[in-house]
Amino acid sequence: MSTRIPPLLEPYLALPPETSLIVLTSILGASTNWLVLRYLHTFLTSSPKPDSAPSSLDDPDKEDVSVLLVSFLRDYPFWRDGAGRLGVDLEGAGRKGRFVFVDGLTGLFLPPTGTSTQEKPSPWQVRLGSPRLEDVRRTLHAAMDGMVARGAGKVVLVVDQLDLLLATAGPGEEGLGLGVKEMMLDLREKTHATIMTLSADEPLVASQTTRLEKEHAALVLSAAHEAEIVLSLRLLDTGTAKDVSGVVRITRGGGESSRAVEEKEYLYHVLGDGGVRVFERGQ
Repeated sequence: MSTRIPPLLEPYLALPPETSLIVLTSILGASTNWLVLRYLHTFLTSSPKPDSAPSSLDDPDKEDVSVLLVSFLRDYPFWRDGAGRLGVDLEGAGRKGRFVFVDGLTGLFLPPTGTSTQEKPSPWQVRLGSPRLEDVRRTLHAAMDGMVARGAGKVVLVVDQLDLLLATAGPGEEGLGLGVKEMMLDLREKTHATIMTLSADEPLVASQTTRLEKEHAALVLSAAHEAEIVLSLRLLDTGTAKDVSGVVRITRGGGESSRAVEEKEYLYHVLGDGGVRVFERGQ
């Protein structure tokens, strides 16, 4: 049985404590997309609290939660369509001021391809126009300040594949990793909580011989050290299976936590309709 929010992951997908950082790591073939979409579902959907059988997802403060989603690897239609399959209306949330999308892919490295009405982003969409760190910093701070000024309540910052900035840096941009970490620290001071997705493929974090490998490993390790929870996705050690997409491992990060974190390891299966089944070994 698949559900929009897998019951085994429900405690980890709830609204994080204030100032906390949650890190999601992926490898090639085990993407964090489905996890990010379920965080969006938790934060942006509301349901009346029943008189009986209360759920931790029926958060009385849920209406006050907004999301600033920054994606460097996937465009808005990807997130809109994926969220729609889970019953999350990003368009409606944007019109209500509860959702802002910063597109770090479409206009970051390529010139505009046209000016038709269909290509113009909605008011709750912002496109990065320059890969320079200072320009990225200015755009993200402006988006965050705008949400705060509009009374967006508890803003959760979700940053998808921040490490792309390191991978696309020019040869003269030494020390970019430190600048990226400082930018994130500044942004986290303005948010209720932060969720960050990073690649943790072995070639990027193990050898550490090139500038990219060193800066990427430093970014991943520092994020894990500051995180309250780390959710790591990987493939099966024994290879592929028809009914298993991969393994999700949940561990405590190195940061302070106001809640108990039970470390677990589950199998998951991403279905064609967008559903996900999460289960223990042997089930």
